[in-house]
Amino acid sequence: MLQRPADPAQNYSTATQASPSLPPASMAGLPVGGSAPISMLEIAIQRLEEIVDQETKALKQRETIDLKGFNDRKSQALLELTRWMRNISGVEANPQIAARIGALKEKLLVNQAVLKLHLEAVREISASMADAIRQSESDGTYTQAISSAYRQL
Repeated sequence: MLQRPADPAQNYSTATQASPSLPPASMAGLPVGGSAPISMLEIAIQRLEEIVDQETKALKQRETIDLKGFNDRKSQALLELTRWMRNISGVEANPQIAARIGALKEKLLVNQAVLKLHLEAVREISASMADAIRQSESDGTYTQAISSAYRQL
């Protein structure tokens, strides 16, 4: 796996190896040259958005997915985003970056809601399976006594 150095002056081509689908900064309409940290921040935001979008889409379409893999990828992308945010601290606020972060926040909220729904469904299924296993292993010795005690209440 590619390890990202903390140096913001890192060569762009090395920084984009983890996501070959991203175009070079000049082709993406991102600023190049003196505003490299801003460009790299936008790329980090885009990368995290893509991962979140992929996971949300897969969950909504009820596809079989590797949740741990998505979690690892999101964690790595968030770490990268955090590092680039530190590199631009003290720089004048950029409305384009603020808008991108706002859009990312919205996508993360949708992703969170879809994940919550998925986890609730998993809990219900596992509870049903546990009940079925308990009932199949029971010899009925205590079941009748418990149910008649409930009827008396």
